[in-house]
Amino acid sequence: MKTAYPAIVHAEQDGGAWIEFPDLEGCFSDGNSMAEAISNASDALGGYLCSLIDRGIDLPNASDVKAIDAGSDFVTIIVTDPLSYKRSTKSVKKTLTIPEWLNEEAEKRHINFSSVLQKALLAMLE
Repeated sequence: MKTAYPAIVHAEQDGGAWIEFPDLEGCFSDGNSMAEAISNASDALGGYLCSLIDRGIDLPNASDVKAIDAGSDFVTIIVTDPLSYKRSTKSVKKTLTIPEWLNEEAEKRHINFSSVLQKALLAMLE
């Protein structure tokens, strides 16, 4: 579930930058270089959106880039996948039922059931 929001990039004299998201109060990032700041902004955005999702809060609409006044700085779009931040959480055990013949065939081929289920669920969520 990739999501994109506009961000204002504030360049600093030393080559670093700090980034703010006008649509997301309190969501900021920085870096020692422009590339690092933008990469960190993607992480900050992902964590922020994941937090909103976990708390059942609807994601705010992203502003039109053309409507944002950045003054002497510039506006860019930052893309992230908030679900990737959920993937680092602990595992939970699930019990499921499949046909016996399918179980036997999968075991013969040494298929990892957990891996197959995870991949299928991720595909369904995209």
